[in-house]
Amino acid sequence: MSLQGRTPSLAPGTVEQRGADARRYWIGVASKEHVALGVAGGFCQLCHGKAQPLRRMSVGDWIIYYSPKVVFGEPTPCQAFTAIGEVVGSEVYPIEMFPGFVPYRRDIRFLSASETPIRPLLEHLSFIADKRRWGYAFRFGHLPIPKADFERIAKAMLGSPPVAHSAG
Repeated sequence: MSLQGRTPSLAPGTVEQRGADARRYWIGVASKEHVALGVAGGFCQLCHGKAQPLRRMSVGDWIIYYSPKVVFGEPTPCQAFTAIGEVVGSEVYPIEMFPGFVPYRRDIRFLSASETPIRPLLEHLSFIADKRRWGYAFRFGHLPIPKADFERIAKAMLGSPPVAHSAG
């Protein structure tokens, strides 16, 4: 049975409903290979396809992907920020990728960005409390970050701060 139809999200309101100052900023964690699939398809998928992390985000929020590995399950490190985008889809929806695996997705407007190594930014990112064990910050696969950290990473990836498309 295919579940490619979309179902309504239980996410909180849009940025307009919460107020522009309520825009939130997120890090998603996935291999570079998996991030590239999402960028090409205009969606994000988090935490091995779980719906709840996607429901925490709202239209107008921003997400940056951090890729610890190039390919999931293989040892080659990436350790870079690999994509940046704005949440544009109000729905969290299931997609049957193959029988028995039905992950959830959310639509994202990705920007053209440069892959940015994390190491030069580590000392300047407040969400990484222990700079010696910095990988620990990414252990849950999805986390909110302060606006200042988002702007620092975005500037490194884009050369300038991103412009919101869906909300103001």
